[in-house]
Amino acid sequence: MTSHLHALTFDANDPARLARFWAGFLGWETTHDPYGAIALLPHDDTGFRIRFLPTQEQKAGPNQTHFDMTSKSPEDQQQTVAKALELGARHIDIGQRPEEGHVVLADPEGNEFCVVGPGNNFLADCGFIGALACDGSQEEGYFWSRALGWPLVWDQDQETAIRSPHGGPKVTWGGPPLLPKTGKNRLHFDIAPPADGDQQAEVDRLVSLGAKRLDIGQGEVGWVVMADPDGHEFCVLPPGL
Repeated sequence: MTSHLHALTFDANDPARLARFWAGFLGWETTHDPYGAIALLPHDDTGFRIRFLPTQEQKAGPNQTHFDMTSKSPEDQQQTVAKALELGARHIDIGQRPEEGHVVLADPEGNEFCVVGPGNNFLADCGFIGALACDGSQEEGYFWSRALGWPLVWDQDQETAIRSPHGGPKVTWGGPPLLPKTGKNRLHFDIAPPADGDQQAEVDRLVSLGAKRLDIGQGEVGWVVMADPDGHEFCVLPPGL
């Protein structure tokens, strides 16, 4: 049996502050986390939590994963941007063009996210969080489709996307050219086998799909740190979470 996407985890210099921003922006509530992180629980069909873990490392360069938020109308887009700014976000310029129709922002620790304008057919019916947009190869999309058991919903020109059969956001990979990786990613996936699953068996399965185990100095912990085919870190948690 495949694992499920338990959470998207942020490394944060101030986890409490970053959690307050995203809780206020998304309207999610905090929930218990067995590993001492600050965790937010979705109130919609997003399907995964957002967790915030402390780090001393400062952000260096653009993240390789970001949220694409959706809008129902131009007014709705403006209100979403205004809400984010009021909570502590700021406008940033990453070379976007006005005709692209989306607003690029950064949260209080500089993590990029986009507020996409209305009428985006690709993100239709995906909810407020339309997508987790990732820098990654076609092989990456194939890996995560098999790892999570989510079908491919886009596979064209080396760009891929998957989506849970239960709905919620898409996870997309933009294909080449890929950004150079500069140290550990600030955002990573936490996945977990089902309650009747086996962590080691799942690690072995993921290795057979192209992942590898990593040592990032985690020591003796209850989760296994791995890297997907593009070298992006993720964690396999114990079953049942």
